[in-house]
Amino acid sequence: MVVAGGPARPQEVTEKKKDNDSGIKMSDLSDTELGFQKLRYGSIVSGTIVRADPREILIDIGAKSEGIVEPKELEKMSAEAIKKLRVGDSVLAFVLNAENREGHVVLSLARAQLEHDWRELEEVFKSGRIIETQVAGFNKGGLIIRIGKVRGFVPATQLEGTYRKKTDTPSSAEVNGIDLTAYVGKKVKLKVIELDRERNRLILSERAAMRELRKEQKERLLQELQEGAIVTGTVTSVQDFGVFVDLGGVDGMIHMSELAWGKIEHPRDVVKVGDKIQVYVLSVDRERERVALSLKRTQPEPWSTVEERYKVGQLVTGTITKLATFGAFARLEDNIEGLIHISELADRRIQHPKEVVKEGDTLQLRVIRIDAARRRLGLSLKRASEEYSGDALDLDTPDSDWPDAETETAEQAQTA
Repeated sequence: MVVAGGPARPQEVTEKKKDNDSGIKMSDLSDTELGFQKLRYGSIVSGTIVRADPREILIDIGAKSEGIVEPKELEKMSAEAIKKLRVGDSVLAFVLNAENREGHVVLSLARAQLEHDWRELEEVFKSGRIIETQVAGFNKGGLIIRIGKVRGFVPATQLEGTYRKKTDTPSSAEVNGIDLTAYVGKKVKLKVIELDRERNRLILSERAAMRELRKEQKERLLQELQEGAIVTGTVTSVQDFGVFVDLGGVDGMIHMSELAWGKIEHPRDVVKVGDKIQVYVLSVDRERERVALSLKRTQPEPWSTVEERYKVGQLVTGTITKLATFGAFARLEDNIEGLIHISELADRRIQHPKEVVKEGDTLQLRVIRIDAARRRLGLSLKRASEEYSGDALDLDTPDSDWPDAETETAEQAQTA
């Protein structure tokens, strides 16, 4: 019985209790509004391992519940791999399922690493950056490379050919004369030349990487080279007009006139391909990428020290290099050329030097005159057998009759 005006009966609860004073229900809030990141298949998330054992791996990724590593992946993991996962370690994980029946986020550690590696390789490809990695193996067409979880391939045509077979008998592991087995386990520099994730295709090139590195090295070296510097290089080519030298990415040229202080017949008389030599930088043309070098300027100019090395009256060994009507030229061991005047060839009177000597003869001679300023060295064949007491030599030939070996014309120096 209801008494009029009496206390009202408690109203029946017809709706769920409100979760807070603002009137907003917790169930109505989205994960994002609750501070949880929005997850979907393919998301890469960072988390902290809270449990790791052969039965279960739990990862705190900041979601409503902890994420679990997919059971199938867990079954494939070795005990050693699981031991490496320690509680508190930070890891990347790939979201396979944002929420399973138990409310857990299903994760994959392997897929996360693979995704991470592919993304890094995409950046490498876009930037053109060169990477260095170890060769995992080979097949009949080239080398197999593993960059993290990604498998790549280097065709034999894209190899520099560092390990070329020296035998004439090809083996099953040899392509285009390159021994692929020699690459296995070695680190190589590579450039990504093709990347297709959908086809799981990654093609790399050693040749492209080395070409790029050589270009960078050349540009750097051209900037660093300074006139007057002495650098080391390797002779790569010997031509009639001079020599080309590899300075480590830049080729420089030594003109024939800069090979030796003395006269030479051909550059091959001084150097050969493969020689490592020190050279003097004469000039650097950075725009035209040309470097002029000198070999002779790495040593003192012989005439500048001739008076220190030779004395009047000294016996020396010389080789006849040229005959002229007025005498014969002889080259000493240090490439200094002296003149044996026709009057100093023999005790008797002769009409031409060929009566006494010929080109190529190696003779014992005596120094009878030194004039370093005018680059003149007087030699005598007839006085070589005489005893020298140390007194000044009495020369029969006046100074005006002594031609300059450096300025004689070809016509004057022709043999009769």
